[in-house]
Amino acid sequence: MESGAVFAGLHPNPPSHHLLLGPSRSAIKLLPPLVTDKKLFSSHPPPLQLQKQLHFASFSNHNGNNVNSLRVASPTSNVALELADIDWDNLGFGLMPTDYMYIMKCSQGEPFSKGQLQRFGNIELSPSAGVLNYGQGLFEGLKAYRKHDGNILLFRPEENAQRLRMGAERMCMPAPTVEQFVEAVKDTVLANERWIPPPGKGSLYIRPLLMGSGAVLGLAPAPEYTFLIYVSPVGNYFKEGLAPINLIVETEMHRATPGGTGGVKTIGNYAAVLQAQSAAKAKGFSDVLYLDSIHKKYLEEVSSCNVFVVKGNKISTPAIKGTILPGITRKSILDVARSQGFEVAERYVTVDELLEADEVFCTGTAVVVSPVGSITYLNKRVTYGSDGVGRVSQQLYSALTSLQMGLADDKMGWIVELK
Repeated sequence: MESGAVFAGLHPNPPSHHLLLGPSRSAIKLLPPLVTDKKLFSSHPPPLQLQKQLHFASFSNHNGNNVNSLRVASPTSNVALELADIDWDNLGFGLMPTDYMYIMKCSQGEPFSKGQLQRFGNIELSPSAGVLNYGQGLFEGLKAYRKHDGNILLFRPEENAQRLRMGAERMCMPAPTVEQFVEAVKDTVLANERWIPPPGKGSLYIRPLLMGSGAVLGLAPAPEYTFLIYVSPVGNYFKEGLAPINLIVETEMHRATPGGTGGVKTIGNYAAVLQAQSAAKAKGFSDVLYLDSIHKKYLEEVSSCNVFVVKGNKISTPAIKGTILPGITRKSILDVARSQGFEVAERYVTVDELLEADEVFCTGTAVVVSPVGSITYLNKRVTYGSDGVGRVSQQLYSALTSLQMGLADDKMGWIVELK
């Protein structure tokens, strides 16, 4: 894929403040953001407010007061960037419309070609699109973090690309190459740079989608496919933050079955858990932990994250057997735990072991590491530790987030830095 994306609807000679230096180090021309909600968007600054500032690495407004309008160093040039005018101290995990999204299309049997950055907004689909009628769709999730020096970090984006390709094969869809995926992510992140939270305030959540967008009536792969990326600044996934969450074990409904699609990130896997999840939250639980559908005694995963149990120096997590999503955070935590001297096992884990564990925690892109404070199974509630945040959970959370945020040396080679 070419290093610079093609941008739709651009004027040949925009004002200088509409320029952004992209991954190719050439000038990429962007339209100003579309103002749709004054509560979310500042009405006066363009997406990249350029001000001469050669060595700017602090976070303050023009008057030095503690308000939302912040200037930060930009990795794409030697100028300062004015952040979006939002409350960075109170970010939740919800959609906040940003400036641009990335779109790339191809026909069945053909490779994807270079894509376009377009204004973020609604897309047009035929009522008979494959994704709407037959659920032919996948999604991914990853994050971008801002360092104190202004540089932007991505965490293992090539892993997301490879997982998308694996899922696409299962769902009979073409997929972007790993290089196309990573370059599209970079372009989208840099185009929405002003929405990346200041260090320690959150991250920019990146949502790639791959869908059968072509019209099809009979059950068959769609004739056309769309790869799309949008982003949103986010805080903690669970309202508890790093505080412990409370799970209930589901004994009747199941997330996946052997031979199905539980091992890929297809959209239907998530709709299937909404009923059990909604019922659990109505009872005051944070989420649901699912068991295997055959024996109904082995742990699988939580609605959208993997689960780990700790006993002494041993950390165990359910093995990847086709019904459990191969989480990238899961994979990373296993490697970090091994490097810190823990005994790590990927195996069948029974619900009895869960109830007897010293600690339990969940992992995922959205949650990173989330300690479990209690498990309820067949009306029996088991708690972990005095405050639910165990030593191992805290240790692994600190180690991984330090890597992701650029606070520790990347000895694993996992970080992609945008300069």
